[in-house]
Amino acid sequence: MIVKSKEAKTVKMFEGVTRKTLAIGEKMLLAEFTFRRGAIVPSHTHPHEQVGYVVKGKVNLRIGEQKYLLGTGDSYYIKPNMEHSAELIEESVIIDVFSPPREDYK
Repeated sequence: MIVKSKEAKTVKMFEGVTRKTLAIGEKMLLAEFTFRRGAIVPSHTHPHEQVGYVVKGKVNLRIGEQKYLLGTGDSYYIKPNMEHSAELIEESVIIDVFSPPREDYK
């Protein structure tokens, strides 16, 4: 599967947050998230493993009870069913991989 970024559908997730699903495999899904400064990703859980990479920007990421300030070049792992949330400090772009693929992102 090849997906050109310009051809990927942009989906508004929350105020100041958009998503592009870039590739889907049998066991994983790759997504690009763009965030405006000050955007909030509310606390949530999902049954997927999640690995992320901050392409640019700064984010306060909460995973469980731990809080992390992440910037360009930093990465993270979130276990399945682990509560997490985010507050964007700067305009940011983050790439996430979900396993198994998220049905709601296909």
